[in-house]
Amino acid sequence: MADRTNSKARIADIPRSIGSYRFLNFSELIKRPVCVGNIKNRIGKLTDLVFALAEPYPEAVGIYIEHGWGKPTEFVPWSKVVKVEDDAIFVHPPDRGDSFPPFVDQPGWILLDKHLMGRTILDIDGRRSEVVNDVHLLEAKGRLLLVHVDISMSGFFRRLGLGKLRWVKDNLISWKYVQPLSVEDSVSTDKVTLSITREQMLELPPEDLADVLEELPGEEQQALFSALDSEKAAETLVEAEPRAQRQIIASLRAERARNILSEMTVPQLVGLFSVLPHDDVEKLMGLLSNEKAERVRDILSEREVQAKDIMSPDFVAVFKTDKVGEILEKVRRSGHEPRSISYVYVVDSDGRTLLGVVDLRELLLAADHMEAGDIMASPVVTANEEDLQEDIAAMFAKYHYEMIPVVDDQDRILGVILHNDIIKSIESRVKV
Repeated sequence: MADRTNSKARIADIPRSIGSYRFLNFSELIKRPVCVGNIKNRIGKLTDLVFALAEPYPEAVGIYIEHGWGKPTEFVPWSKVVKVEDDAIFVHPPDRGDSFPPFVDQPGWILLDKHLMGRTILDIDGRRSEVVNDVHLLEAKGRLLLVHVDISMSGFFRRLGLGKLRWVKDNLISWKYVQPLSVEDSVSTDKVTLSITREQMLELPPEDLADVLEELPGEEQQALFSALDSEKAAETLVEAEPRAQRQIIASLRAERARNILSEMTVPQLVGLFSVLPHDDVEKLMGLLSNEKAERVRDILSEREVQAKDIMSPDFVAVFKTDKVGEILEKVRRSGHEPRSISYVYVVDSDGRTLLGVVDLRELLLAADHMEAGDIMASPVVTANEEDLQEDIAAMFAKYHYEMIPVVDDQDRILGVILHNDIIKSIESRVKV
């Protein structure tokens, strides 16, 4: 249900190409002095912030200032804001007169304090509820975006002016999942609905889908997971927390489980099996091929893990005489996962003996008519099929490659080991 982080946002929640940025908490901006030019020329205090609802993130359109005592309100357009400092918000002077025009509400506008702070969040079925204790903002390039709501006690303390009390970490929910259906809805009810649809969920990255599944109750969790194709289901299951992994596995039919497990690498299977009950592991082992099951059992046992146990057969191989343009077209048509094409491996005419390697970035920058042999790097850093896992981890630490090819004693390429897989394999052995 919620894309939550502790203390800071995920990188995925930061809009791309935003440049330098900083995060602000709305509760710390309320009542901050608004000054024209300098600190001595105070025109009032920030009463509320006005945002225009937009995709993917609402953007600030102005500052709402309420003076009280029968005096008219003022609306300072965000384009007039010069900078937000700890002691004040500095703005350019109004275009006319000594004051800014009164606030006039517009369709699609939302006021953070009035429409969000303290409101109850309902989940997609109206069952679970949380309270918006703060709103998390992203300031960059003169823009201010609404990126999260905070439901933690830390946010609650900030609302009370006790920001120094941080007994718990921030608990942030991405705006991708939280938005009122309209400003009118916010005015007429104290509730804000999680409005993400199933179609939108299916388009989310696996790590975000895992977050959603972890929050959903049993039936809804099963329904959403069943809507994923086998590949997306496998990727999402790998990212989920152990509790959610056990819940999901327990509800799978054998054929569905077989299809999902077939999409997972050996290290991923080891990581999954290491958190499952013994009976579930034995049932799932029976759904794997004999070779894969044996490799998983070996890793879960005390036997030293070798390169051949954790390598993947998913890589791109080309000949020395293949031209760059042809190789790029081959890569595009290959259907390989992005993580398996960080490098292209150059092999001899026998199709197996490893001669060199080409970084995909080098390939993209090379002229179409050039041959692989002209731009390949040689010799290649490789792992032997019998090298131990710890030695391979040391190679990754030394060379910082995304993947390392595995070869036999005749330098014939057998597969590749991905950096993420070696890390997960080590982590799974620690769990065991």
